[in-house]
Amino acid sequence: MSDFYDGTKLLSLSDLNGNKPEIFISTSNRSAGKTTFFNRMLINSFKKRGEYFLLLYRFKYELANCDKKFFNEINILFFPKDKMTAKTCAKGLYVELYLNGILCGFATSLNCADNLKKYSHIFSNVNTILMDEFQSEQNNYCQNEIDKFISIHTSVARGGGKQSRYVKTILVGNPVDILNPYYTALNIGYRLEQNTKFLRGDGYVLEQGFNKSASNSQNSSIFNRAFSDNDYMQYNLNGIYLNNDYSLIEKKTGNNTYLCTLIYKNKRYCVRLYDDNTMYCGDNVDHSFSTVYSVGQIVANVPLISQANIYLISLIQKCFKNGMFRFKNLECKEAIFNIFNYHA
Repeated sequence: MSDFYDGTKLLSLSDLNGNKPEIFISTSNRSAGKTTFFNRMLINSFKKRGEYFLLLYRFKYELANCDKKFFNEINILFFPKDKMTAKTCAKGLYVELYLNGILCGFATSLNCADNLKKYSHIFSNVNTILMDEFQSEQNNYCQNEIDKFISIHTSVARGGGKQSRYVKTILVGNPVDILNPYYTALNIGYRLEQNTKFLRGDGYVLEQGFNKSASNSQNSSIFNRAFSDNDYMQYNLNGIYLNNDYSLIEKKTGNNTYLCTLIYKNKRYCVRLYDDNTMYCGDNVDHSFSTVYSVGQIVANVPLISQANIYLISLIQKCFKNGMFRFKNLECKEAIFNIFNYHA
């Protein structure tokens, strides 16, 4: 078995409905080789089948030297006789990438989504979109990032004489935040457990890997050992989500304050704050309690929590990010995660 990442199995999986997914999500601890694998795959696909690709970044400034960022490592490892160059187009809106003088792909940024619509014909031959580092360690996302992500895929997929065509989309990253906008939009977060290796959804598949060789290599570093107790280092070495814990299913007892009742998918859930500052979502509802909110659905005479109580949402998010939230079961977890979804 190779010491480095191999995405072959991920790319071979069907989605939850047995269909060919259009979104493939690859996560694992750092230095596992994910970026190298997918970058090499794109070049091989172009060389063998003439398939074009689009590299997707978050901000426009990241397009500078994108040819070098993408190609330098795989150039040394796998393609020593090849050369990649770049040409900036449309006043920096997108970049054309050339392999040995032949157009092979493009690069653009999420923040260019709106202006990119008029250039959709340029990308009519793109087969694959690749976004690396889709989870931000500093929570530095674009405003309305998912809307821009969908817009760019729509612009690319409507080319080739079709209103919509299949364009494989690959998201690569490290386990930073289970509440990242992509997991939230795809309803992934509440389904993930620590031992999840592959997760199938409607239109997507996700791989949650751990590369022991990469962890051991990082752990042997004298520099890293000096910071062995640091939370960032645990994320770096062990693939632990940097900003939160994501199991948290247990039963709670003890003194608590009843905060509210939630209605989600026509079921009622309670939210309680315990004396140890742990927040809890369960199904032992106090039906006499008057503070009731609906999550993502219209219920007669019940306000939507996303519009009615911003303070409570902020408190719930803060408790979760600090590892101070517990759930009775997966249904309770789903209800809370959908608060984040509708307030993203």
